[in-house]
Amino acid sequence: MYLGNFLGSKGRWVLSALLICAFIFELAYCQKDTQEKRNTPGRKPKPIKPKLGKSTKKESRAVTAKPKIKATAAAQTVLTQVLNRGKFKKVGETISVQTGDTMELRCRGKPVQWGVPRYLEDDDDGRLRIVQHQRYGVLTLVNTTGADTGEYTCFPMYCEDTDCRKEYNKAVKVFVFFPDPQELFVPSSDYYKAIHLRTNWPTLLPCQVTSPEAKVTLHREFPPMEVAVDGTEISFNVKRGFTIHRPRPHHAGPLFCVASLGNLRQSSTTYMLIYVNYPMAPPAPVIQASSNSLVVGENLRVSCSVVGEQDVVVEFTWEYPGQEIGRPLYTQESVTPTGGGAARQQSQSVLLVDEVRDVDQGAYTCTAMNLQGAKAVSTSVKVVKAKPRKP
Repeated sequence: MYLGNFLGSKGRWVLSALLICAFIFELAYCQKDTQEKRNTPGRKPKPIKPKLGKSTKKESRAVTAKPKIKATAAAQTVLTQVLNRGKFKKVGETISVQTGDTMELRCRGKPVQWGVPRYLEDDDDGRLRIVQHQRYGVLTLVNTTGADTGEYTCFPMYCEDTDCRKEYNKAVKVFVFFPDPQELFVPSSDYYKAIHLRTNWPTLLPCQVTSPEAKVTLHREFPPMEVAVDGTEISFNVKRGFTIHRPRPHHAGPLFCVASLGNLRQSSTTYMLIYVNYPMAPPAPVIQASSNSLVVGENLRVSCSVVGEQDVVVEFTWEYPGQEIGRPLYTQESVTPTGGGAARQQSQSVLLVDEVRDVDQGAYTCTAMNLQGAKAVSTSVKVVKAKPRKP
């Protein structure tokens, strides 16, 4: 019985050992099979589900959110001039660069766009180069000349997806002079240039100089004389030229600028100033018929009047029922001063229709037009047959 118990106990130990060995063998075989599957070419691994956690939530937001790229986020746009390698200078309103030298401007922002003088917009000789780096843009201009004088602007861009727009309120600009010992004025291909003097619009004579040190005066060609610049009626800005703030008829005629620097004295393009009295607003016509009900055979007068600034030309056009049958148009036009202290005038057009007929019944429309626009007004006329006389 003891032996039976011993053998039974021993058998259980042997059986347990065999089961453990089989389990270890099976585990090793499975790991080997898994390793072979991973290393087998062409076999795609089974996707592993990520554990839910903080990092997974962040990843999910990054995928679903639309990317928004802000140019220069909250940073202020800064425009600097590159002097030498590693040396920068923040620009002011103006800088001067000697002709022949290379100008390099750097503007912080991602991305940025540049505005340059119109002369350089059509540059096709490779002197102008613009490069966008990761955090800033660079404008480089080589072999500079006096003609490159003008305003250079850096526009930060705001981008949302692929849609970008300029942030004009954050733009920074600098006016760059390129002093040329041979050219005091920015070169122009025009010998004469016509400019309209508008009554209510300041007029600019763009005689720009290449050097801020040049002394500039304004002159009239006929009769030859220097024009007074008092800063109120006419003012001068070294970056723009002369401005006539409230043009008047006496400003018209040929004018030109003269620049002096050291022993050099040069004249600019001649500007032919043509005075045009521009009205403040489109005309406001008033239409009135001599009668809105006429008997066949009576005469009709329809007047169209406009009161406005003196010397402002007003043109009138008419539409009337008789046009449809080819009835000719007869009008009388006049311009007369109006009372009062202000310089005002009344422009009037009168449409005349003799011996009206049935075809003259209908709408009469007058359109008054000046340089600011046009406006139409209408009135209706009824034509009735004459009552038969009593015997």
